[in-house]
Amino acid sequence: MALKESEREELEEGDAAPGFELEGVGGETYSLDDFADKTALLVVFTCNHCPYAKAKFDVLNGIAEDYDEVAVVGINPNDADEYPEDSFEKMKEVVEDGTVRYDAYLRDETQEVAREYGATCTPDPFLFENRNGEFVLVYHGRLDDALNPEDEPTKHHMREAIDAVLAGEDVDKGFLPSQGCSIKWKG
Repeated sequence: MALKESEREELEEGDAAPGFELEGVGGETYSLDDFADKTALLVVFTCNHCPYAKAKFDVLNGIAEDYDEVAVVGINPNDADEYPEDSFEKMKEVVEDGTVRYDAYLRDETQEVAREYGATCTPDPFLFENRNGEFVLVYHGRLDDALNPEDEPTKHHMREAIDAVLAGEDVDKGFLPSQGCSIKWKG
């Protein structure tokens, strides 16, 4: 396991969300347009095997359940040949058994989407606000202040950011890097 913090490599606040067309575990293909009716979109690069990502499953499930106006989309970019637990079949299993209950859990087989977003670790969350039909980045950073899998959070940064978006306020979080396993890039 290579511990890594998220970085600001590609996207800055105010940038438009890069488009994608990725297959979900139910067999559907998703794009940004599929979430156009939502006020906000939370894109989280995540996986099945990383203890840091696994520790945030319930946090993300809670956000998906508590906020009807927000779409929570998990994207798994990891090399499944080297990390079989991150295979599409295993992704389907964690959705079927209820471990993952996001609005969509998508496979980034080519890893192009992760590169376009500048994702570096799992989990690596990006919150976008829907501004007149375009998703614009308002916060890239940690979900909460529990940086290690066994920690209990005392601050819920992502929920605070979502609440600000839904109240029509600016998100003033700055960059609070997430922490987790490095994305497992192919060869």
